[in-house]
Amino acid sequence: MLLAIDAGNTNVVFAIFDGDRKQGQWRIATDSRRTADEYAVWLTSLMAMKGLKREDVDAAILGSVVPAATFNLQRLCRDHFGVEPMRIGEPGVRLGIEIRIDNPREAGADRLLNAIAAVATYPAPLVVVDIGTGTTFDIVDAEGGFCGGVIAPGPSLALDALHRVAAQLPKVDIVRPPTVIGKGTVGAMQSGMFWGYLSMIEGLLTRIQAELSPTGDPPVTVIVTGGLGTQFAEATSMIHHIDNELTLRGLLLVHQRNMAS
Repeated sequence: MLLAIDAGNTNVVFAIFDGDRKQGQWRIATDSRRTADEYAVWLTSLMAMKGLKREDVDAAILGSVVPAATFNLQRLCRDHFGVEPMRIGEPGVRLGIEIRIDNPREAGADRLLNAIAAVATYPAPLVVVDIGTGTTFDIVDAEGGFCGGVIAPGPSLALDALHRVAAQLPKVDIVRPPTVIGKGTVGAMQSGMFWGYLSMIEGLLTRIQAELSPTGDPPVTVIVTGGLGTQFAEATSMIHHIDNELTLRGLLLVHQRNMAS
């Protein structure tokens, strides 16, 4: 079985795959101080609840955008599962997608994995909108190449910053207000975060589509993923698919492609 690890800025997600079938998935808050031993106690306990043993794992793959956490996640694979993890970004790991940006090494593992899984599932050209700690727009052109994107702060990050620097503004949840005009401070903040971010998403998608497919033929497919993706997707017609499994599927695809060659 394959242990797939997606280390993001907010959470680390672990999944066990038996072939194409996912046997379990778990997440824990990202903490670069967490040791390999701590990961092992937590993960193997959760695996046991699903009848999975660490001896069942004979391969691992890691995609990380948190360098400080990467070392201990690699140690987890080596010391507790007895496997050397394949790591996205390492020389010799073939992704199966052409990276058409100025410096391919700058592309984050999560962005590449989203693009890899998306182009294997949906028609290109396409845009993956990942709404998490940051809001990223990852773009695949009509030929199936990763050609760049857009990075902006995520709504939760922006809301936390607003609360920290403005003494009279409370901390509020990100919800969909019934109206754009807020009748109080909380309503006004929620409107700014939800409708403001949705307007940013729609505006950027409009500009991206004009550059990617100026005539509208072929049409651009838009997929949303990430913790807040569903909430925003339900409020606009510009997003065609909700897919919260993209990054893990990307890890699975990369592992399968490298093992097959």
